[in-house]
Amino acid sequence: METLFIGRNIIFLPQVNSTNSYAIELLKNVNLVEGTVVHTADQTNGRGQRGSVWSTEKTSNLTASLIIKPTFLELKYQHYLYQIAALACYDVLAELLDTSQFDIKIKWPNDILVNNKKIAGILIENNISKTQISWSVIGVGLNINQTIFDESINAVSLKTLTDKTFEIEMILKLFCENFEKYYLQLKNNKLTQIKTEYLKHFFRINNWMDFEINNSTHTLLVKGSSDRGLLLLENKSGKQLEFDVKEIKWIV
Repeated sequence: METLFIGRNIIFLPQVNSTNSYAIELLKNVNLVEGTVVHTADQTNGRGQRGSVWSTEKTSNLTASLIIKPTFLELKYQHYLYQIAALACYDVLAELLDTSQFDIKIKWPNDILVNNKKIAGILIENNISKTQISWSVIGVGLNINQTIFDESINAVSLKTLTDKTFEIEMILKLFCENFEKYYLQLKNNKLTQIKTEYLKHFFRINNWMDFEINNSTHTLLVKGSSDRGLLLLENKSGKQLEFDVKEIKWIV
């Protein structure tokens, strides 16, 4: 692993219900070094946003959780952890796929898409003590060699896109290297630089899209992410609106 600390300590589990849940339980009892990765070949009960399930085929995909200790980060900036995790995923995919053929996008709040189909998801769980984040567990699921998906989730993998088989450990290494790059930028307070890069790859930015809000459909202009990390939209009167993940649903 060509990193300073991210991924230098890897805990591999042949099977586990959830790498995030395992990492959190471990943190309650062990003072793990920052950058530790919990990685499994078979995640039996993966978790996603809003209580959803992240299903993954045994031994086919990357399912891992990264432990960091961003005590330097003000609570109001905790959404930058999502941004750097998403950018790390983007960079991995951009290295493995020809971006002239494949459209890679970051879909707020936590998905990575290729050609409008889901290839990765991120779940971050923070432990907040007083006014700082004592630790964060960053769970990443990336579809690599799986070829059959439930039609309801509209998903793809690197193999379905390229007809090639990839080494999961190599992709984990790439993710750790790219995440460390952005994490060090975050430590150096490069917030504008990170957000600018994040918005470059933001799904449907500056496009009118339909959203479900309070059980009704609204057509709004996607403006990106607000200073609070919320979805920033604009209505037809030019008024800007912010929405949390529980308040809005994309209609795609």
